[in-house]
Amino acid sequence: MTTSNFIDYIKIYCKSGDGGSGSVHFRREKYLPKGGPDGGDGGKGGSIIMKGNSNLWTLLHLRYTRHLRADNGGSGGGMRSTGSDGKDINIEVPLGTIARDFETGKFIGEITKHDQEVVILKGGRGGMGNDHFKTATNQTPKYAQTGEEGLEGQIVFELKILADVGLVGFPNAGKSTLLSVVSAAKPEIANYPFTTLRPNLGIVSYRDNQSFVMADIPGIIEGAAEGKGLGLRFLRHIERNSILLFMVPIDSDDITAEYKILLKELQKYNPELLDKNRILAVTKSDMLDDELIEEVKKQMSDELPVIFISSITGKGVQQLKDIIWSALHEEIK
Repeated sequence: MTTSNFIDYIKIYCKSGDGGSGSVHFRREKYLPKGGPDGGDGGKGGSIIMKGNSNLWTLLHLRYTRHLRADNGGSGGGMRSTGSDGKDINIEVPLGTIARDFETGKFIGEITKHDQEVVILKGGRGGMGNDHFKTATNQTPKYAQTGEEGLEGQIVFELKILADVGLVGFPNAGKSTLLSVVSAAKPEIANYPFTTLRPNLGIVSYRDNQSFVMADIPGIIEGAAEGKGLGLRFLRHIERNSILLFMVPIDSDDITAEYKILLKELQKYNPELLDKNRILAVTKSDMLDDELIEEVKKQMSDELPVIFISSITGKGVQQLKDIIWSALHEEIK
């Protein structure tokens, strides 16, 4: 699938259906010319519903959807017949999608499971027919309720990828290469910035037929939280990852400083991201021998697990998977 086909943000004008009006009707039969009221209720308007579909991974199918209007409820009829309900509109979205009101920013709901449903805009209630309004002093009410109007608004659908591990690093840190080595994912890899223009997901096989999901997030640059580079477009995908795997190449001018810049960008975007488990992988470690790597280790901070890896030679990759699996197991506990 091409880069342009990854769509993770859609805004749609939505309107739920109006409720049908209640009926003003009186029973009239051959031998009952003046029967009582028997007006039926109006049907309820259709709702706008967000529904999870695990077979989707992008909002591409909604790209050209600008307006969605659910059907109105039908009017009530005689003999206490209720009007038909308006048909609901189901908006199928990938797991990890949230909905919010564009004008107010109010959070509406999120989808995390297949077939899970969240009502975005509820349809209007149908009005009651005149049969409900007869009393001892008014046996022939000549009025009924009108249906309740539906709701409307600009709704934003925003996809945040669900993955166990999110790869965080500057462009060309080796994220795509690692993902291609440990999973069947085939991200584009080249020696220039922003090769990855969309998140890539890969299922990483582990011991005893177990597995976990890893996401390659497009490269962050200093100032990303303010919208520089690819900016906020992809930072939101990191929010749903259980573990953040920071990746810094060993030929970096200052590995610790680069890690802290990445950490600072995440903190500015969402301070809660710092509560997640973090691992630092120093990539391209095949460029140095073991003696030089030991010298680099002495300069590293002890605040988080650090592992030296090479996706090309496979050095440290299995150990990295072991560390990730242990961290995920602690998350489950």
